[in-house]
Amino acid sequence: MALPRIVSRSNNPLKPVSSFLSYTLPLHRSISTNDSPLTIETSLPFIAHNCDPPSRAVTTTSSELMSFFRDMTLMRRMELAADSLYKARLIRGFCHLYDGQEAVAVGMEAAITRKDAIITAYRDHCTFLSRGGTMHEVYSELMGRCDGCSKGKGGSMHFYRKENGFYGGHGIVGAQVPLGCGIALAQKYCKDENVTFAMYGDGAANQGQLFEALNMAALWDLPAILVCENNHYGMGTAAWKAAKSPAYYKRGDYVPGLKLDGMDALAVKQVCKFAKDHALKNGPIILEMDTYRYHGHSMSDPGSTYRTRDEISGVRLERDPIERIRKLLVSHDIATEKELKDMEKEIRKEVEEAIAKAKDSRRPDPFDLFTNVYVKGLGVEAYGTDRKEVRVTLP
Repeated sequence: MALPRIVSRSNNPLKPVSSFLSYTLPLHRSISTNDSPLTIETSLPFIAHNCDPPSRAVTTTSSELMSFFRDMTLMRRMELAADSLYKARLIRGFCHLYDGQEAVAVGMEAAITRKDAIITAYRDHCTFLSRGGTMHEVYSELMGRCDGCSKGKGGSMHFYRKENGFYGGHGIVGAQVPLGCGIALAQKYCKDENVTFAMYGDGAANQGQLFEALNMAALWDLPAILVCENNHYGMGTAAWKAAKSPAYYKRGDYVPGLKLDGMDALAVKQVCKFAKDHALKNGPIILEMDTYRYHGHSMSDPGSTYRTRDEISGVRLERDPIERIRKLLVSHDIATEKELKDMEKEIRKEVEEAIAKAKDSRRPDPFDLFTNVYVKGLGVEAYGTDRKEVRVTLP
């Protein structure tokens, strides 16, 4: 795998970078203390439709690259642990894992603020984490506990954190895109100068509601950025079997689009910054993130009946987003292999502690089934087996 090359390093004064780590590395470590800006070229060029692409030269720092490595490694370990919990029957129902696609969540977050909104489908654990959620909330929700981000009642597909601009977590394929355009409409109406990223997979790209929402967003010049996470398989169907035109970034016709390597966190960051500026000035844009999921579609899918194991291992070897950042850190003397291995060990401990804490969280009371359904104070109407109405007043 070819490494992105450093184009330049500025001569700004040195700044310490230890503050970005959540734990203290050994004092004898050789990690670089030079946090001056680096300019690194993306792994692949951007492909544009009806617009000029941004520069491939991405400005970053040592601390940002280290945070990319840590955040993506944490996401990967979190998802692999969720796999084990599901197989142990501690997680029930649907569960869609994000391992392989971490660069999309991390790169996007690096380009925007928490005042910008993100709405996505059901593969949402890592996006929730990138928006400021905690692993305790993640595992509590997955195991149906009260400390979960949706109080244990949403499960894997319905994570939510409105205060940080994360609007879910949606189980109906493609339905989050019109909602995202509605959030963008509210942002424009309120003159917020913020944008909404409405994310969907290649499996949802043929949904009619997506094109209806895009048409309205274009008519009204809404600050909506439609992000197609193209992991090449809608459930078990390859993209080329489901779409006559799998060039999803061109699907907007009159709406500009960009295709990029979604396994390159720096490329994602660069394009999301470009897209935000574009959307605030000109209205909607489509981004196609060329990415890949290592797990099957969901935990019920082994992921190996419609693709070969060689294909999966080939992507891991050539395109893995974490390994790309690892090689950048080591080759440019920002960190050593041992330091990164030590960080991975600490992350394993963090995940184990979060799981243990979530297991101790209490389960919802039966009466909680009746909460968060109707507007508070209006009560609940229910019927018993004799069809006589029972009116329950909420506390």
